[in-house]
Amino acid sequence: KMSSGAADLRQRKKQNCTESDKMAPEERNKENSKLGRSPKYMLIQRFAKLFFGCLAAVTSGMLYAVYLSTYHERKFWFSSRQELEREITFQGDSAIYYSFYKELLKAPSFERGVYELTHNNKTVSLKTINAVQQMTLYPELIASVLYQASGSEEVIEPVYFYIGIVFGLQGIYVTALFVTSWVMSGTWLAGMLTVAWFIINRTDTTRIDYSIPSRENWALPYFACQVAALTGYLKKNLNCSAEKFCYLLVNASTYTFIMMWEYSHYLLFVQAVSLFLLDSFALAQTEKVHEVYKIYLFSLFLGYLLQFENSALLVSPLLSLVAALMFSKCLQMNLKKGTFMARLLKIMHVYLVLTITVTLNFLLKMFVPHKENEHLLKFIEVKLGLNTTKNFTMNWLLCQESLQAPSQDFFLRLTQSSLLPFYILVLIICLFSVTQVIFRRICGEPLKEAIKLEDGRIGERPEIVYHVIHTILLGCLAMCLEGMKYLWTPYVCMLAAFGVCSPELWMTLFKWLRLKAVHPILLALILSMAVPTIIGFSLWKE
Repeated sequence: KMSSGAADLRQRKKQNCTESDKMAPEERNKENSKLGRSPKYMLIQRFAKLFFGCLAAVTSGMLYAVYLSTYHERKFWFSSRQELEREITFQGDSAIYYSFYKELLKAPSFERGVYELTHNNKTVSLKTINAVQQMTLYPELIASVLYQASGSEEVIEPVYFYIGIVFGLQGIYVTALFVTSWVMSGTWLAGMLTVAWFIINRTDTTRIDYSIPSRENWALPYFACQVAALTGYLKKNLNCSAEKFCYLLVNASTYTFIMMWEYSHYLLFVQAVSLFLLDSFALAQTEKVHEVYKIYLFSLFLGYLLQFENSALLVSPLLSLVAALMFSKCLQMNLKKGTFMARLLKIMHVYLVLTITVTLNFLLKMFVPHKENEHLLKFIEVKLGLNTTKNFTMNWLLCQESLQAPSQDFFLRLTQSSLLPFYILVLIICLFSVTQVIFRRICGEPLKEAIKLEDGRIGERPEIVYHVIHTILLGCLAMCLEGMKYLWTPYVCMLAAFGVCSPELWMTLFKWLRLKAVHPILLALILSMAVPTIIGFSLWKE
């Protein structure tokens, strides 16, 4: 039954895909003929929009990378310092990562360097550890391979090559945020505004200024690419080629993200919860959401194998949640629709998934030996007041500024740059619209296949609902731990810029206000252009 059900789903998906590919050109041609435009004209217009948008995205990323390099040079006078002084500029515990990169380059061969890192007895006193696994040194492995394979020894110093890669990744990070906002709003003006807000609020969006080799600076660009691809993948009426491209990009970026950061699976767990809620409200195609779950499983399995059988991935909440979701799906497929048990299971779906997740995670922790993240769990217990400790490490962590609640200065900075007020406005409009859609779904009203601008239903777009849920979850974490702001604030920049530049969002608001003096569509288009321009001037003035 399961195999036949899965086959039916695949067949249906292929049919829908081919039908949408066939129908889309016909519908576009009808619309174009009504407007008096030829298909050739529309094709040129779309190509020009795509070309200039991509050019703006890539240019923004490149300019940001150049800006970081210039800023870093002027801040530390990097080129005029000795090698040891340069390493001292890598503040905090991030300097140790660069030291491993140097060891790899000094080794007689790459294989010998890897062996020494996997049998490291210099870092921890009286212990031999696998530094590659325990400290996630895959970025250093990749950087050293690229440095030696590209023949850069005679062209550039190792330290410049290393920080150059990190700055380049930050450029990709900004480009991915640009693309995400562009895909959501339909205008690359939103991407420009995202980049502007990201740079203006650089103190709260990134730690690249003083902690270049830290794992998050290597990993978050890949997560941003994954979010951008996932945004496109969740969109309705997407043609097959674009859907496959987004699917492959989600695959590649998810796996790379897991390999680059030891805490990546926790962030992916938050994302999985967002997708689970999106699917529970029946606001997205279930097949697509479950395909993403399979990507999680594949990435965790591959990461487990290539990270020297990293047990932390086996006991991660992400694996337990995805396994519970797949199991509940199997139960639903095995029961006939319309039966009492099927209806009862649908009602208790959330409770069932949560119960299985907690139980499975508890069992895995009982039978799988793990030590990697014990300190994190103990810290959470103490932070929430569930436990007390006299352990020096725990008390030291509790005193760290990044693990405290955010200060008032943080919110003041976001308000002064006009980011926080617009974010709250956009979030409120989206939340109300999503609530309306959920209420309609409860009443039995189906979702519209094609949403037009004049409909004013931004809450019916699955990618928007996903981002709203995700940003709320990340925001809750950021309110507890200031260090989480580096994950949340870029999201705030992207979502606020999307809302400000989206005619659909303004149209949703005007539908509620029932404006009649000015045509709502015209007013929405004017506002989506005027508001970003005003904000841009204010940012430039600041």
